[in-house]
Amino acid sequence: MTTTEPELHPDSWHLLMLLDQAPGFAAISQALIELTDEGHPIAVATADLKYSNGLVRFQEKHPERFLQFGISEQNMVSASAGLATTGVLPYTATFASFLALLCCEQIRTDLAYCNQPVRLIGHHAGISLGFYGTSHHATEDLAIMRSMANMTVVAPSDPAQFHAAIRATVNHPGPIYFRASRGRDPIIYEDGCEFELGRAIKHGDGSDLMLIATGSSVHPTLAAAELLRAKGISVGVLDMHTVKPLDRDAVLAAARARRLMTVEEHNVLGGLGGAVAEVLTEEGVATKLHRHGIKDEYSLIGPPTHLYRHYELDAEGIAQVALRFLDA
Repeated sequence: MTTTEPELHPDSWHLLMLLDQAPGFAAISQALIELTDEGHPIAVATADLKYSNGLVRFQEKHPERFLQFGISEQNMVSASAGLATTGVLPYTATFASFLALLCCEQIRTDLAYCNQPVRLIGHHAGISLGFYGTSHHATEDLAIMRSMANMTVVAPSDPAQFHAAIRATVNHPGPIYFRASRGRDPIIYEDGCEFELGRAIKHGDGSDLMLIATGSSVHPTLAAAELLRAKGISVGVLDMHTVKPLDRDAVLAAARARRLMTVEEHNVLGGLGGAVAEVLTEEGVATKLHRHGIKDEYSLIGPPTHLYRHYELDAEGIAQVALRFLDA
């Protein structure tokens, strides 16, 4: 297909710099290359972002299975749905803001309604695109995607977990929305780690507080838990990598703690916090819950590190929010 994205030589400093800045995306291409080599009918599509999301690695290995749609995201989603009807398994990637928001109608009608097994990869989610501004921030995508019938929503927290999630869900019968950050997530899990759809991973128990985080928020939440333990607080962490279907049993078990707090790089409405609140309400559990994230506003524009600090989504900020919650 025609592309407006300039080709970069494999040894060019520009390409090497791009790949070095986002090593986490290598796990996505590697998983897709492995599945293709194993005989799965994979096709990969993107919208002028093969360098930004690292899928150029897949193109280099399987160019006949790589589709470049240019700046035509809605067409890309509908075309992916069409490919799925022929037995092809499409993995379709672009910025999360364009995928979940701009393509919402196509995802709902062409994928979710028809239950087509298309894998959507929304990368640079949350506020990770910083200076690019509100049009590129995706702080509503979890709410949008999990509200669609037939849609599964997964937010891996590091490269190894993303690799495992792609491999573990290859035979899933319906559409999946994978949420990714900037490909710079710190390492949490070892290569070859296990992944079970809809089953949270527990990092310790806590009688005072259980923190429930997803995606890019897991690592700073784990670090925040260490800061809180140093103050004598009994705290545990749940990595809720699957936002839909939510691990209800894990939520109910966590609710045995005195308080619960969710952490997400997303609007506090409709995302992980909303999903956990629904479980507690439906089960009649009285544990007090605090939903931590973007406080129902359009986020500021600036460097991601500054934004995380401002919204208290870094380790120190999460710990401070937790302390205020425990003291309330």
